[in-house]
Order: sequence, then structure tokens, then C-alpha cells
Amino acid sequence: MSPSCICTIGARAGSKGVRDKNLRLLGGVPLIAHTAKQAKASGLFEVIAVSSDSAEIRAAAMSAGATHEVVRPPELATDEIDKAPATVHCVQAIEALTGKNYDVIVDLDVTAPLRDAGDIRGAVELLHRTKAENVVTGVASRRSPYFNLLECQPDGTVRLSKDPGTIVHRRQDVPLTFDMNASVYVWTRDAFFRYRAAVINRVTRLYEMPEWTRFDIDSELDWQIIEFLFENRLRP
Repeated sequence: MSPSCICTIGARAGSKGVRDKNLRLLGGVPLIAHTAKQAKASGLFEVIAVSSDSAEIRAAAMSAGATHEVVRPPELATDEIDKAPATVHCVQAIEALTGKNYDVIVDLDVTAPLRDAGDIRGAVELLHRTKAENVVTGVASRRSPYFNLLECQPDGTVRLSKDPGTIVHRRQDVPLTFDMNASVYVWTRDAFFRYRAAVINRVTRLYEMPEWTRFDIDSELDWQIIEFLFENRLRP
């Protein structure tokens, strides 16, 4: 029997970095719709659950392929709270509603619309193939802590963020590093609840995605970059 999978999509109202970004149109549809459509297209999920304090956001996701909606409590929808408790709440609410425990939990971030269904399937397949506890996605970093990423010291001088232990002349000679791209997070059910949806744990694997998917939306500039990439790479 194939492992049962649930997808969570979290999106609260009142974004400040990009006003109402979850409902803002990208390619003619609300931003959140892209993530719901990708989850549906992956063909992996028994449940695609949208968690939000906004009825309008939940409706937009449901229209695009989400199967269940979870009303996020106000205390889990503030600027100060981390996303993880809301994700845990969403899974608990769905399991209580369906009376079923799901083997694999996948969380998709609405602010990373440049993924595709293949990226979701690839991250889940990596979890199964390597018997990892969880998987995160990322792209090869542009800056290396061993080579050209600097860290300020208390006296105002700068040093390499991570001491390579020797003089390094080429970036190719240092360990590979990656930027997390806030796109796909995958856990086994045990790891999800044991670590309370923390994304880096004892046995975490990385699924590498294409370089152009490095961007997620935290600012108006991010929106403009993603809009450009979407228009030039994704539109039919």
C-alpha cells in the first residue's frame, strides 16, 4: 500500500511586505492558486488543506484545487508567530476531521510559485528513497560561507563566515552549500510531530531545484522578479 499523503498550504491575511500578496494576481490568478494547482497536479495527495484566517484566501485555494479548508485561529495568524504551529494545527484539524493519520506531510509555501508538480513529486520520492525523516528544497548558493560570504566581528573587521581551515583560491574547492528556497517541505508523520514541523532536523535531506526557483516573495522587489520569471518561463 502506498503511503498516504497530506498537503498543507498556509496563508494568513494582512501581509505587510507585499500587501495582500496571497490574493494578488500573478498571471491572472491569485498567488495562492498556483500552489493549490501544483499540489493537485502532483497527484500525490488524499487531502490538500488550506489554512488561513481569511475566508477569501481559503475560497481562492479551494477554487484552484484544495480539498479542505481549516480556519486558522487568530493567535496563530499574527506577525510574530512562526509558521510551524499553524502547520501543526492544520494537520491535527484534518486528521480529527477525517479520522485518519497520514504517513507523509508536505507543506507548500505560497510565496514560492516557481516550483512545479515535478518538484513536489521529486522531494517526496527522495524522502522515501533515502528513508529520511524530512526533506527541504534549495538551490546552489551564490555565495559560499567558506569563500565569499563575510561575517562582521565586534571590532568592525570582517572574516569568512566559516573558516575553511586552509587558503582557498577557487570556490570549486570548498564544500557545496545551498540556499533554502522556501518551496517544498516534507516530513514523515513521526518526524513532523516529534519536531513540531521544524524544517531542519537530525536526518534532513535536500532536494535540489533549478537555479531560477531560488526566489520567494518577501518584498515588492521579490514580486517583480518572480513576475518577470513567471512571464518568461511559465506562461504558455
